[in-house]
Amino acid sequence: MTDLQWLIGGEAGYGIVTTGVMMSKIFTRLGLSVFDYVEYPSLIRGGHNAYYVRGSDNPIFSQRKGIDILVALNKDTINKHKDEVSENGAIIYDPSVTKVEPQEFSPSILRVEVPLLEITKKVGADHLMINTVAIGASLALFYSDFGVLQKILTDVFGKKGEKVIQENLNASKAGFDYVKTHSAPPFKKQVNALKQQNLLISAAEAVALGAIRAGLQFAAIYPMTPINGVMTTIVQNASTYGIVVKEPEDEIAGINMAIGASFAGARSLVATSGGGFSLMVESLGLAAQTEVPLVVVEGMRPGPATGMPTWTEQGDVRFVLHAAQGDFPRIVIAPGDAEEAFGFTMTAFNLAETYQLPVILLVDKYLMESHATVPFENLSSRADSFRIERGKLLRDEDVAVQTDYKRYALVEDGISPRSIPGQKGGIGLAGSDEHDEHGLYSEDAHMRVSMMDKRFKKLDSAIPHIPPPDLYGDEKAPVTIVSFGSTKMPIFEAMSSLAREGIAIRFLKVSYLNPFPTEAVASTMKDSQKTLVIENNKTGQFEGLIREYTGFSVSDHLRKYDGRPFYPEEIVDHVKTLLKK
Repeated sequence: MTDLQWLIGGEAGYGIVTTGVMMSKIFTRLGLSVFDYVEYPSLIRGGHNAYYVRGSDNPIFSQRKGIDILVALNKDTINKHKDEVSENGAIIYDPSVTKVEPQEFSPSILRVEVPLLEITKKVGADHLMINTVAIGASLALFYSDFGVLQKILTDVFGKKGEKVIQENLNASKAGFDYVKTHSAPPFKKQVNALKQQNLLISAAEAVALGAIRAGLQFAAIYPMTPINGVMTTIVQNASTYGIVVKEPEDEIAGINMAIGASFAGARSLVATSGGGFSLMVESLGLAAQTEVPLVVVEGMRPGPATGMPTWTEQGDVRFVLHAAQGDFPRIVIAPGDAEEAFGFTMTAFNLAETYQLPVILLVDKYLMESHATVPFENLSSRADSFRIERGKLLRDEDVAVQTDYKRYALVEDGISPRSIPGQKGGIGLAGSDEHDEHGLYSEDAHMRVSMMDKRFKKLDSAIPHIPPPDLYGDEKAPVTIVSFGSTKMPIFEAMSSLAREGIAIRFLKVSYLNPFPTEAVASTMKDSQKTLVIENNKTGQFEGLIREYTGFSVSDHLRKYDGRPFYPEEIVDHVKTLLKK
């Protein structure tokens, strides 16, 4: 069995992210199941960057604690990660840059001294290309054929011209050859190529591609971690699919642009982080009051205020459920991996237009900036089976016969037929004030109650069409984990690890936070011997949501709020402790 985790660490500006993605591509080309995760500070230059890449010939779902190959571009990487190196692991470093003391690593760990700076000089490359030398050196430790990296470098730098391609090939090949010549004894963990082909994708890319498949026509995105990948992916495909993409002056302008585009009949999207969403909340209420369909991607990161902008957390649950003044319906969906991000994004657009309300995709930094391999057929089958549903959007021939069009007609399901500007006979008013059926300003008490009830009927109409939570594992397991969002990934990994030890657990993954699947969650809780809620926040926001809707209190909880995602080992240890109780 192959299960290899590689980490490169160094100062920002030395291509840590580029090199990490390249290693993920190497593992993917070799047919492995891949997961990667990046950590970096909120600095333009400097500070410690670390990129974890894990590959296995069995399905994997997250990073793990042990590092098999540590590439240290500076001493800081040694200091921060030396305790993570696994038994029989290896460390690659330049002795002229990074001094490694004899007592820092056990004798079982292979020390691979590579003169990274000297090699860059010999091949005529810039000193910043030590990362390129390092990836060639890394490949040499666990695989014998340089050709796989040669193809990747040619693809990655193809648009930059033959000179840039050759510089990178020379640097990486020199690192590869040096290790093949000088490294002894050989590294114990070798990789055998498999024939399977997967797609390496981040959830940010999956959200963007899901939006494009759903018929996206307009996107307004002010760049912020962790949703930048959504913006760049849409921009890269905008001309091909006829999408208008705007980088607004701020988040308030962005959501108002998206509302305007949707009012005009375009499928529109706005994406932001928790900080940007804070600025958008009044306009979120505007979308609800005017019943304009809107898809919002909200990327969680640690708060409050600026908090830790390049780290991860799940602390915005209550915020998105209650953002903006007053009561109004919204749908909140929390995908748990890249494949779900793709599917739920497509669904979000259909829900927004069918029920004429805001739909919020609640994601986080861990989910959006990690990459994972997904079988091609999984995404293609989701894309092929998807059908665009625009709800009660009137056609020109429908409105032409209207003599008294009421944009906010008090219909039984709460969803009034929607026209778009320019349709003769379908002229409707839309404002931020309470209104009557025509959209005219009204403070009449009876009309206020009727309009509020009408808007909330939409959720009643939606509930029968929203799928229940996913339940994984043995139904007779003594512990049921309940969670949402990106915690799915390390929970799945922990389940695999526990299963190898003969310990069965089950996992209820809640994707729709609003409307909350009360009956399904209550039923599972009732049938569980012990329940464990896992979430990345301090106050147990999701646990409180369960208690609020079901009346059940859980047996135990595991919370983490240091800016880092869960390691599967943390979950395994906690489950074992809970079982002992």
